[in-house]
Amino acid sequence: MAVESRFVVIRQGVEVETFMDKKAADEYDKMLDMADNLSEMFEQAPVELSESIREELSVYLAQNRDDVLVALQAKKAKVTNTKAVVSSPKKTKAEVADEVVEADSVNTTEKVKKAKSPSAKASSKTKPVVA
Repeated sequence: MAVESRFVVIRQGVEVETFMDKKAADEYDKMLDMADNLSEMFEQAPVELSESIREELSVYLAQNRDDVLVALQAKKAKVTNTKAVVSSPKKTKAEVADEVVEADSVNTTEKVKKAKSPSAKASSKTKPVVA
């Protein structure tokens, strides 16, 4: 005889969803709690929404809570690294060293340019504006 553990999310006496692990069931239940809170908030809003629209919007916002928090500037967006590292399979140590020296010289040039720009900004601040 096989034994299975199932976790059931029940809302208002109705079985909503069944999960095989507790963590997924808890996350889904938490999302539904957030949707209920949002629905109550929309009910008090000056904009009139039908109950079905209010429910769909609440569930959508709860499911996409991370994106909503980023949009509200309550959370910083995750930065994805878009730089691709491409390497040739047969590079010699000298070729790699040349690339490193070349990259360092580019960085040095950028630092010099950055150092010049603040003084330019400082001089523009001291000039009077003539209309």
